[in-house]
Order: sequence, then C-alpha cells, then structure tokens
Amino acid sequence: MEYYGNRLCISMRDLVDGGIMSEPNYKQLASRGRFDVVRRGGGAAGCYALVAVDSLPQRYQDKVNEVYPGGAQARLEGWIKSNYEVDQAATAFFFDKGKCGVALTADKAKEYITNASVLNTCIKLYERASTAQRLFGGKYDWSMMATTIETLRKHFGHTLPASTLRFRKKVNDYKANGYACLISGKFGNQSARKVDHKTERLILGIAVLPNKPWNTNVLELYNSFVTGELDVYDPETGELFDPEQFTDKNGEPMVLSEATINNYLNKPKNRVLIEHRLSSYTTFMHEQMPHMHRHHGEFSLSKVSFDDRDLPRKLKDSRIRPKAYYAYDVTSGCCIGSAYNRAKNVDLVVDMFRDMFRLLDRQGWGCPAEVEVENHLMSQWRDSFLRAGVMFPFVRFCAPMNSQEKHAEQFNGAKKRSIEHRNHIGIGRFYAKSRQYRTESVKVFDELNDTYVEKEYYTWDELIADDLRDIYEYNHALHPNQKKYKGMTRWDVLVANINPTLQPLDKATIARYVGERVSTTIRRNSYCRVAGEDWWLSKTEAIELLAPNDYKVEAYYLTDAEGKITDMFIYQGDMYIDRLDNVGTFCTARAEQTEKDEQVFVEQRKKISHFNKYIEDHAIARVGLSERDSAAETVEPEEVPVPVEEPRETQDMGFTDDYAARALADL
Repeated sequence: MEYYGNRLCISMRDLVDGGIMSEPNYKQLASRGRFDVVRRGGGAAGCYALVAVDSLPQRYQDKVNEVYPGGAQARLEGWIKSNYEVDQAATAFFFDKGKCGVALTADKAKEYITNASVLNTCIKLYERASTAQRLFGGKYDWSMMATTIETLRKHFGHTLPASTLRFRKKVNDYKANGYACLISGKFGNQSARKVDHKTERLILGIAVLPNKPWNTNVLELYNSFVTGELDVYDPETGELFDPEQFTDKNGEPMVLSEATINNYLNKPKNRVLIEHRLSSYTTFMHEQMPHMHRHHGEFSLSKVSFDDRDLPRKLKDSRIRPKAYYAYDVTSGCCIGSAYNRAKNVDLVVDMFRDMFRLLDRQGWGCPAEVEVENHLMSQWRDSFLRAGVMFPFVRFCAPMNSQEKHAEQFNGAKKRSIEHRNHIGIGRFYAKSRQYRTESVKVFDELNDTYVEKEYYTWDELIADDLRDIYEYNHALHPNQKKYKGMTRWDVLVANINPTLQPLDKATIARYVGERVSTTIRRNSYCRVAGEDWWLSKTEAIELLAPNDYKVEAYYLTDAEGKITDMFIYQGDMYIDRLDNVGTFCTARAEQTEKDEQVFVEQRKKISHFNKYIEDHAIARVGLSERDSAAETVEPEEVPVPVEEPRETQDMGFTDDYAARALADL
C-alpha cells in the first residue's frame, strides 16, 4: 500500500494477487463506482491503478487488514493527514499576550498551535462515529490513535504525549479548558501550585494582622499553626481553623519554606490586597489605586481651583505657621487670589474670594466658568453660593483627602519648589529624600522628649510680604509648557487666553455671600446710612419691592484693597431691592463751592426731581361722596377743587443755572 494525494491506496494487482477479490469482480465494482480509483493504470511505463482503501466496502477492508497487517494504522495516518487543518483561532490566541496571559516566542506559539490543530483533528474523528468505526474497525481505539499521533510527530512537529493514557488525558483536558491547558507551567500559567487556594488565603490572613508582621514572622506563625502550637480563628465568626485541613498528600503538616512564603506574599495580586488592608485610605489611594489622566483646558478662567496651605515658616510671637488660601487659574497656573489668617476658618475663605473678585473686577474679566473646591470649609455654601448656576455655572466638590484631584495642590507644590525654596531658607520637608529639600530641626531633650526648635522665627508682616512677593514672581515666571507657550509667562498665558464666553460678574450675588453686611433702614424714601455715609436709591421705584410697613433692609457691600466701599446693594430677606449710589454732599458756602460741589448738587436734584415725577405720575385722585336718599333721587356730586401747583423755587442755593429745570428736562 502507498499514499496518493494524502489517501492510503492499494494497487489493483495487490487486490487480485492477494486474494482479496478476483479481477472480474474488481472490474465490475469499479464500473459501478463502488470504490474510488484515485489513479488509472496504463499509459506511462510502470503506471498502475490505485484504489483508496477507505472507499472499499467494509468486507474488503477487513480482508485488506488480514492480508496486509498494519493497514488500519496506515489508513488512520492518511485520514489525519488529509483532515488536518491549522487552527486559526489558536493562532490568534497564542500570539496575543492579552489572551493567553504570557508573552510566547514565535517558535513556542507555533508549537502550541500545532498541538491544538492535531487535537482538533483527533476530536473531529471522535465525534464522527461512522468514520471512526470504518477506520478502527469498531469503537474508538485510543491506543491506535496515540500510536498514530506519535508516528506523525516528525511530520507535524507536535509535542503531544506518546503515552496512551497521558494523550487521552490531554485530549479531555483540552476539551474542558481549551487552549490555556497547552501552555507549559514554566510560563506561569498552568504551573503546579505549591499551596492550594485555602492555604494561600490563610497566609494572606496572617500577613494582614494589625501589627504588620514581616515575612519571616508570617512563616513562623503559619508553621506554628500547622504543627498545633498556635490556634488561628476567624475574627468575624470566631470559627477555629483546623490544622488537619492543611496537610500534604501523606497527611503530614504542610510546612512551607521562607522562599514559598515570599513568593506568595510578593505576587502582584496579593501585594495590592495586603496593601489595601494594612494602609490607610489616603495612603492606598495615593500609592496603589489607579488615578485619572487629564489635560488642562485651552482658555483662562474656564476652571479655577482653590486650596489652603500652611506657610512653611513659623511666627515669632505664637510659634505657629500662618494659614493661606489660594485661587489658581488651571490653564495658566496663575495665582489670582490669596488670603491669610492665623487660623483655618471661614474668614480665610471669604477673604480669598474677595481678593479674587477684586482682581477680576479690576481687569474687567468675567466670572470663572467652573470652580474646583474642597469639602472642609466650602461645604457650608454647597446649597447657596457654591450651588451650580448661582454664582458659577459649574462647581466641583473634590473627594475628601484626595489631594491629587485638586489642581491647586500641584500649583502649591510648584510654587514652593521653584520660588520659595530659592528665595528663603528652611523650605522643604524633614523626610525629603533629596538633601537639598530636606529640613532639620534642633531637638530639645526635656521631659516631654518631643520638642523642637526652629532655626529662625518671623513676624506676621514679614511672612505675608514674602509670600505676596513670591506669588508675583511665580505668576511672572515662564509657563512650564514652553513648547506650547514659548517665551510666555503664566500671567501672559492668563491674559492672552481669557475664555470669551464668560458671564459678567454678578456683584450683587458676590456682595451678598462674601461682602460685608450691615442692617440699616431706608430713610425719607431715598437713602440708607451705611458706614457714616448716605447711600441713595438708584430710583424711587425700588420702594415698591419693600414689604408692607417695613423699611428695614440688609446692606451688603464690597470694598477695595484699602477697605473703601466700592459697591453697595440692599436686600430684604432673600429679595434683592436695589443697588445704592454714594452721591456725596456739597458745600453750602458759596465762597467755598467747587466744581465737584456743583456736580453733587446736580445729582441730588436729579434724584429729588425723579422722586417728584414719580409722585406726580402716581398721584391719587380724590373721589366725591354722597348719601343715597330713599326716593332714589339723583344727586349731583360735589365738585372737588383741583389744587393749583405753586411755582417751584429753583435758585434756593444761589447757583447761576436753573438746575431744577435742567433736571426735569433730563427726565
């Protein structure tokens, strides 16, 4: 017999001479197509007819096996060769590190692909009962299959086991677990476990004890437990662990080595679980947890970030560090607001907002589109001033103790490392790795044994003045992204990229929440007295918003850096009433009157004239009254005389122009 086209064949002469069938019988079966003649005889010298063995009727196949022993195995080899196909799914699996879990070399991946393809062919034959019965002459013969696969090792280049039992086990493992079972244990995928899952969890449970034991201590505690010297229990349920469940196959205590303990405790998946149990929330979050990856916006004032800090140097009088609060534009990194206090309190935050809004108002910029705030001091305004849409369109409250979320934390660090460390001494951390950034203190060996003396102390004015100079230098230093903003400082980037869609500053809302507040009363329907000065209503119509029989209002005002009032607003409860104007006063002595006095006089006359016009426009007309008699006679109503308006005196102050007439004309 021989192979022709990957099919096991037998010649016509071997069939006849071997006594399997007669020549007439052969010709009759061939003419009827009862078997496949894969090659015709005749023609070229030595060319003889070949018949596919697997196409012969079963009784003739049985005679072929009797006359020519080994033919069944040859037919099986032929079938495997003709049905073998490279598994494309296996190719995609073993060449993809993400799917198979390890980085395989090209040769090793090809080896595993071949093994999978050979196993697929074996399983295909197993599932085709009729084909298997014809090839094996009965039920599926694992011994013949294993022998055949072994003889094809050189042909395919596979590395499947030669033993029948091991080969059969590999086939079943492959059917149950797929491609992963073909990967060698040396690649860390299917390696035999030194300990089972239960033992590994016990080791990890010991490793996360509150005293944070070393690996050697974990080993000692584990070995003491399995040898019966130590009881281990579940603190939640109180259940004792049974040492008899932690034995090897011989029933002996499973005593582990130090290397095994180290290997299991240092596995990346175990390492992170141990850190989670032993580390604080903030430590685990900053060192182990994944973090968000971000980039800054393109426009200034699209987002402003706030944060507090302690100035690094101490005061001479109280031995404490002043508290500072900063506002940073995220795009440029500029500090656009700052405030200082001896305590971290609400006043510190309010002063910072005031300083920021003064800068925005001075520069003519709009209100920031979004603010990024912390929870500690800002949460009191969550439902009022810092509710989205009240003052700022967008508001983000950062997670508590998550300093990496706030951009201001990064800017504080950049300012400290780049500017403060260069300008002052004693700037750094006592635990810093770099000696240039490490600070040292002199310890006092007293009964407390926890007292340290700073090398230098400073006055309040010195520290605040130094920090303001540092802020100016920081703002006017080159922007860190010189590839994008070549030659531009942080301040240049801030000014050049103001967001064009910003809303104008709502000074009334700003004053109400971060301005100064004082209770006052509207007098003579025209003004309020605040801080020793008279502030006029912008128009008389404002009194229409007052509650009945209530002239008391709350005045909120903004000041400049020198404390001078710049804007005044009055509210009655939550109702906004009006913005007030400080018209001023004029001198009554004509010999001392100046141009400003005339301007003040004109403004006051305008407001009084507007008041008179309001009264005229809303004057109440009288009505006539008469009693109705029993005869229902018509009674003419009395004629009500209309008062004649007396001419107004307009030159009562002796000025040359008729300012009253001019004021009325302006209306």
